[in-house]
Amino acid sequence: MPMTNKPPPIRNYQGGIVDVSARTSTPQPPTAPSGPPSQKKEAPVTSVTTQEIDQLRVAINANPNDQVTTLLLARKLVLAAETLTASIPDNRQRTKTREKWIMEAHKLLKKLVAMNNTDAMFYLADCYGRGALGLETSPAQAFSLYQSAAKAGHAAAAYRTAVCCEIGQDDGGGTRKDPLKAMQWYKRAATLGDTPAMYKMGMIMLKGLLGQPINNREAVMWLKRAAERADAENPHALHELALLYSAPQASEGSVMRDEGYSFQLFRQAADLGYKFSQFKMGCAYEFGLFSLPISPKESIQWYSKAAVQEEHQSELA
Repeated sequence: MPMTNKPPPIRNYQGGIVDVSARTSTPQPPTAPSGPPSQKKEAPVTSVTTQEIDQLRVAINANPNDQVTTLLLARKLVLAAETLTASIPDNRQRTKTREKWIMEAHKLLKKLVAMNNTDAMFYLADCYGRGALGLETSPAQAFSLYQSAAKAGHAAAAYRTAVCCEIGQDDGGGTRKDPLKAMQWYKRAATLGDTPAMYKMGMIMLKGLLGQPINNREAVMWLKRAAERADAENPHALHELALLYSAPQASEGSVMRDEGYSFQLFRQAADLGYKFSQFKMGCAYEFGLFSLPISPKESIQWYSKAAVQEEHQSELA
């Protein structure tokens, strides 16, 4: 939710505006997934035609209370305003069509918000954060919508609410900085099934962030939950667990060293495209770590995969 050029409080895992002090020092790529309270990931709207828009309008006219179709139409209209209008040769007609679609989308979203649709709240909050729909960026409006959706059980909105409370007004959070509230919302989001929130909770407890005491057992519990749900957007917990299991046992409550399990976790994260784990795989095959045979070919392949993603140690390797 930026003011000026500051980035919105999206799913930054350790870089940008949110620093969870992860064990790797290179910033993580932000993502901003959303989903309904059931926690099923909503499919991204990546294509649109005027025929689709007309069909959705007909469906809504037949059933005005169909909130799912209404939200889909709003999202399609926004995409159409960004893409389809580019093919209209006349500047005046292009502008008029874009404004018409944006206005219709905004009207539909406001209707859904009035019906307490949490997905619409989340989407409209993003619009305020990005200045979409012709709206001026408004961190306060965005935070209010995130919090309303979060209170109604929207996991991704609970995560955004936590981020807003963590970064505070000066960094575009739209509310005052409050580490305790941030912690409460992160935990709420994690409990609701939000994978990045589970990872964040693990790092909070592992590092003693947001004024919390270090608790290795709870940290590992949250990281394992996040690792069970790992995908290409959320491989981070796999990597952090691998680091923990590959390190010597340092204190009570820390995990027992298990190189075999650690290697499995690094490999899983690397296969998901996580560049820091790919670098670890490159090291493993270069130096024969994890009882692996030394293999320059395998090492170069993994280093190359990470280097393509600008993992600097791999570029040097």
